[in-house]
Amino acid sequence: MKHLAKAILHVAATACISPALLLYWLSAAIIGKDRALEGSSQSFALLPGLPGVFLRRAFLARVLARCHPSAEIGFGTLFSQTGAILDENVYVGPRCHLGWVHLERDVLLAAGVHIASGGQTHAFHDPTRPIREQGGERRMVTVGAGAWIGSAAIILADVGKGTVVGAGSVVTKPLPDNVVAMGVPARVIRPRFPEPAPEPSKQ
Repeated sequence: MKHLAKAILHVAATACISPALLLYWLSAAIIGKDRALEGSSQSFALLPGLPGVFLRRAFLARVLARCHPSAEIGFGTLFSQTGAILDENVYVGPRCHLGWVHLERDVLLAAGVHIASGGQTHAFHDPTRPIREQGGERRMVTVGAGAWIGSAAIILADVGKGTVVGAGSVVTKPLPDNVVAMGVPARVIRPRFPEPAPEPSKQ
């Protein structure tokens, strides 16, 4: 019964987002996909409750590189890059800002997490020119399967599988798998799991 109800809601959400999807594609043809996504995601971000979850997912599944039907995107979350990928059972908390990101399966983002499109989106080395004129470089940031990112963390580099990033941390360099990291900039505090006991030596 639960699966049937979800299927019905999914079909209803798809029908509801059709006008917004048409407007998105018209805008994308004029101003580009990423700029059009910014405006559309702002509108869908304001939809509260369970209807908002279904409508956001239905829309994003058609405009992002991939958004799995089991992904859940919270209220107030904004997207800026159509190349973003959300895999199975991803949870994105409220008021997150996501750029060119790959959230692998079972990733959890707490409220207010910001994941930019890498750490070099704005160049600033030329003192004679405004920063806005110096360009930059975008790259995909990957958050590995099963990772948990704490509230208000800022992620500028890849996070390993199963890794926990503490609330308010700023990740500027890649983090390995299965560690706990925190701080500004984020540093590995400890392994997530105890080190296995050494095997007894054979006499």
